[in-house]
Amino acid sequence: MKGSSEALKAIALNAFLFPLIYSFSMTDLYKTIESPAEGLYKAKGSKFLSFALPVRSADEVKERVKAYRKEYYDARHVCYAYVLGAERAEWRANDDGEPSGTAGRPILGQIHSRELTDVLVVVVRYFGGILLGTSGLIAAYKEAAADALEQATVVERTVERQVAIRFEYPLMNEVMRVVKETGAQVLAQSYDQDCRMTLSIRLQDAPALVAKLDKLHATVE
Repeated sequence: MKGSSEALKAIALNAFLFPLIYSFSMTDLYKTIESPAEGLYKAKGSKFLSFALPVRSADEVKERVKAYRKEYYDARHVCYAYVLGAERAEWRANDDGEPSGTAGRPILGQIHSRELTDVLVVVVRYFGGILLGTSGLIAAYKEAAADALEQATVVERTVERQVAIRFEYPLMNEVMRVVKETGAQVLAQSYDQDCRMTLSIRLQDAPALVAKLDKLHATVE
């Protein structure tokens, strides 16, 4: 029975480790912007005010865009694009009434060309009375977005993984030693019949953390 128990434990551990290792093989670092930045582009009387902002969710994007539309209520168009997630898999481009593909896509292209994520770029257009045409609009929105992003400070960040563990109190010193060795951060902890912790660690270091905790017979949940 002991052999069966150890085998089941090994299967459970591998099931936890595999997505960690697979995710790390995909990406462990990503680039975003540190703080909001602004830009400006003018063409034939039209003004394109641009704003680049760090964001973390689609809900935050909605709130940010809503705020800009309220602030610039007298503008002709408030167009935007955003990219979310370390793998840059979640994105959207919005033309806000401009001809299809002439506003949101050029903005999105500037985010993609810099390999950025967790970024929203909003471009507010005040019409100057002269039509720019399709190519003119594409160029204007592209340049406006580029100017805001050029003003932004780009930072590189790591993908973090949360690990929840449970262990008996006598293991506390050993567990904390592993936490210190691997550079993990304690996000939450509680003490009842068992000790419980929620840890945060860089994705590439998570397999080593889990393996060391397993050797201590701490349970990864």
